[in-house]
Amino acid sequence: MTTVNNNVDPATAAAMGMANAQNKSLMADTQDRFLTLLVTQLRNQDPLNPMDNAQVTSQIAQMSTVNGITQLNNTLMAVAGQIDVTQSMQAAGMIGKEVLVPGAKIRLGSDADGQKVATPFGVDLTSATSSTLVQVLDSSGKVVREYDLGAKPAGVYALEWDGKDTGGQPLADGAYTTKVLASNDGQAVTAETLTYGKVGSVDYTSGGLKLDLGLAGSYSLLDIRKIM
Repeated sequence: MTTVNNNVDPATAAAMGMANAQNKSLMADTQDRFLTLLVTQLRNQDPLNPMDNAQVTSQIAQMSTVNGITQLNNTLMAVAGQIDVTQSMQAAGMIGKEVLVPGAKIRLGSDADGQKVATPFGVDLTSATSSTLVQVLDSSGKVVREYDLGAKPAGVYALEWDGKDTGGQPLADGAYTTKVLASNDGQAVTAETLTYGKVGSVDYTSGGLKLDLGLAGSYSLLDIRKIM
């Protein structure tokens, strides 16, 4: 059974409310002290040497600036809260989706008919390449299969493996990994391997939204490179 929490957790909400209340109280106290001090200065000023208008204006401007900064901070906190809720709703729609995220793992197994079935995988190319080679490695690090993708524009590419080695022989069930070697006219291109996962649930943690992909682990929304 999948679960999702679409709301900010009570502890965080309470902390935010308390912070807002404290900010408002502190600002009100500061304004009261400022006005009291200003009125006292005006009442007790030397009639022969009154306060310069520029001084009064400068103090009021400083107070307005502090007040504006406080209001801006409160507005940003409210916006951040709305973004969190929106992301929670978006994440909820990801439950049951198959995705590709950063990683190098592949799981090879067999179906009911004895046919080899491997989990999908992929590569993320940050820029165009003139040569792109994807390798599948066994647990000892030996290359058992290679895919020459040739020249590719920047982008995310989903791939599938039939569970066979370079000679066409089925390999043993188990865990394998992938590696990508990419270059453009002899210059190395940054490329990332992607692993498969299925979103089982969404959690709102102290570290932010997390998608539970089962054996693949937990990832954030920003880690998703492709929805299958």
